[in-house]
Amino acid sequence: MGKDHGVWKMLHSISDFGVNITRIEMGFMDKETVNLMVSKKLKMLPRLTLPLTDIIYHKTKGNPFFLGKLMIELSTEGLLRPSLSQRRWVWDEEKIQERELPDDVVAFLTDSLSRLPSEVRSALSTLSCFGSSSDRSLVELDNELELSLSGPLDKAVAEGFLNRKDGKYSFVDDRVKESAYNLMKPEDRCLHHI
Repeated sequence: MGKDHGVWKMLHSISDFGVNITRIEMGFMDKETVNLMVSKKLKMLPRLTLPLTDIIYHKTKGNPFFLGKLMIELSTEGLLRPSLSQRRWVWDEEKIQERELPDDVVAFLTDSLSRLPSEVRSALSTLSCFGSSSDRSLVELDNELELSLSGPLDKAVAEGFLNRKDGKYSFVDDRVKESAYNLMKPEDRCLHHI
């Protein structure tokens, strides 16, 4: 984020009122940490997951959010799958290596979102216009919007793009919200802002 981003402006104005701001910088994970994460997720010894980690680390550069979503996609596509005969997870190193990935997380997420059913994409795009989260009552403006958003948003929760707690939907990450927003044509965005 650049210094002209709205978040920085907000933090600067808050600090003008004497509020102490603590800045925590989240960096990317090193290869060893990625391997520990992969081995724990797959419940395998780290020495066995190292070949997979080499590929994943190269593709994600250690970005934790990117890494988690990539592993989910690899599993969904059958490139990372449990093997009953070997009693462990197996993967297709060659196909994973060949798999093209965008260079940034937002492009990756936009690509992932584009594979969802159209009603789920539309509901996520609409929700993105309300910000990072929305009360379910807000989502149920079905009468005014002439849309039914609850069902498709529940599907997005199942796919791991949204959280739902106490009837409130929220994006799992601002980059998911940004990706959902980017799915809309610029000329259509003003139609969804309320």
